[in-house]
Amino acid sequence: MLSVIALVLVGAAVRPVDWHAQPALAQVRVAAQQEERYLYVALPGSDRVDPDRSVRILVFDIARNHRFVRRIPVWPAAVGGDAEVVRGTAASARAGRLFISTTSRLAALDLKTEKIVWEKRYDSRCCDRLAVSPDGQTIYAPAFGSPKWYVIDAATGEQRAALAVTGWPRDTVYARDGKHAYLAAWESATLSISDTARHAVVKEVGPFSASLCAFALNAAGTLAFANVDGLVGFEVGDLQTGLILDRVAADGFDQRAAADYECPSHGIAFTPDQRELWVADGVQNRLQVFDASVYPPVARTTVDLSAQPRWIAFSIDGRYAYASTGDVIGTVDRKVIGALEDAAGTKVVSEHFVEIDFVERRPVRSAERSLMSRMLYERGDDARRR
Repeated sequence: MLSVIALVLVGAAVRPVDWHAQPALAQVRVAAQQEERYLYVALPGSDRVDPDRSVRILVFDIARNHRFVRRIPVWPAAVGGDAEVVRGTAASARAGRLFISTTSRLAALDLKTEKIVWEKRYDSRCCDRLAVSPDGQTIYAPAFGSPKWYVIDAATGEQRAALAVTGWPRDTVYARDGKHAYLAAWESATLSISDTARHAVVKEVGPFSASLCAFALNAAGTLAFANVDGLVGFEVGDLQTGLILDRVAADGFDQRAAADYECPSHGIAFTPDQRELWVADGVQNRLQVFDASVYPPVARTTVDLSAQPRWIAFSIDGRYAYASTGDVIGTVDRKVIGALEDAAGTKVVSEHFVEIDFVERRPVRSAERSLMSRMLYERGDDARRR
C-alpha cells in the first residue's frame, strides 16, 4: 500500500548521501567487486488464491532480466483451514535481515544464511504491512484485526510497546531520519504520526475524505500522498499542519464504477528521483503516472496492466517499476517489458516485494519506502565492527 524505492559507502561512517549530487560515490567501494541486485517476493499474496499455500520467498535477479534464481521456504502450508497469507515485508541491509509478517506471525530471516533468526506471535496473531527503522533496530507492525501497532525489537522480536489507534491498522512508513513513524488504518480517515523516541502518537493528519488505503511521503517529509476509499487518485495531507491540501482524481475517474471496489486505488509511490508519482488504478487495471515536478501533480500518462494492481514499488536505480500483478515496467518508456515468473514459468502475483543488493554475498542496500528518494544508506562489515 506496495506502493519501488542507493546506498553509498563512505568509509566507516554511515550517513545519507544524495545520489544525484554525488553519483561517483556509489561506486567507491563496489567498483572492483561484483554487485548483485535481487528482488525478493513473498508469497502467498493477500489477494490471490494460491494452490501452494506454503509461505515462501522467491528471488529474482534484476540485472539478468529478472530471471528466477531460487525459492526460500519459510513455513509449510497449514493443514486445513484458511491459508496463512503474507501481509508485509521489510528489509534492513544494515541489520542483515529480511522481515516477513503474516496473519499469524512475524519472522526475521538472516540475509546471508536465509534462515529464520526468530519468529514471534503477538496476542496469538500478527501483523499487516510493517516498517523497519533506518538503523534496523525497531519494527512498527500493525496488529492484524486489532486497533493497535506493535513496537518490536528487530534484533529479538520482543515487543517493546503498543500504540492504540482508531480503525484497523494497515500500512506503516518510517521517516527517513527515523524520528517518526506514519500509521494508516482502514476505517480511519486520519494518518497518525508516532514519535519513535517515546512510541506515542503525537499528531494526526486529516481527516481525509474517507478511509485511508496506501500512502507515500515526499522526499522532504512534509507531505503525505494518500489513496482513499472511493477515489482513483490521491489526496494530499500536510504533515506539519495536519491539514488536507488537495484532492487529485485520475484521468477517467468514474465515481460510480469506483464505488464497487474497496480502495479502487491501492498503491502509490514516487519514482526515486521524485519526478513522478505512480498510482494504481484498480478500476481500469492500469497505473496512472503523474508529473510530480509540479504541485499538485498532474496526469502524464497511463500504463495498462494484465490485471488489477494492488501495489507499486520501484527498483533502487529507478529503471523498473513493479506491480503486484507480476508485471515489470520500464520507467523510461513506461511500458511493460517483462514479468516475474517462477521456476515453472507461472506468473508471480504478490503485493510484497523488496529489492536487496549484495556485494560478495554481503547485503549493502535495501529498498525501503522511507528511503526511496535516493537518500539511502549503505554500510559494510567493517562499519558494523566499529
